[in-house]
Amino acid sequence: MSKRWYVIHAYSGFEGQVKRSLEDRIKRAGLEELFGLILVPTEEVVEMRAGQQRKSERKFFPGYVLVQMEMTDETWHLVKSVPKVMGFIGGTGDRPAPIPDAQADAILVRLQEGGEKPRPKVLYEPGEVVRVVDGPFTDFNGVVEDVDYDKSRVKVSVLIFGRSTPVDLEFAQVEKA
Repeated sequence: MSKRWYVIHAYSGFEGQVKRSLEDRIKRAGLEELFGLILVPTEEVVEMRAGQQRKSERKFFPGYVLVQMEMTDETWHLVKSVPKVMGFIGGTGDRPAPIPDAQADAILVRLQEGGEKPRPKVLYEPGEVVRVVDGPFTDFNGVVEDVDYDKSRVKVSVLIFGRSTPVDLEFAQVEKA
């Protein structure tokens, strides 16, 4: 049999603990050859706080851990016996189904991209209403016209004296209304 990717449903916020416990139990049981990678899908995000860029990690599938393994009764019981694990996603209760390889590859690509190029913590979309919190237009509301994630800038249409005026602002200068 070959190793396939399975998704484990864990308590939200305990994904890292589940990963460490699972790795520890695999070593103690001597089943390293039946398991591959164990991943908590996270990506690096950038946010502006007090005028400085701060990097942090955000889980893009909170409550889930990805495991590459051969499914046998022994490996199934080992995973199910880890504290804070609710079970597998997909398939039946006693025979979980692996996720398709294309889906696993897409997640792995997203993990790699997240490490190379951090994403902004707050995502803005055209047409969304935002409030300006810094600069000459503080406390004005406006509508997002354009977003440039590479430069962390947003173009906002602000009503000034009854006229709609486009204003180019940094992400740190606006917040969602």
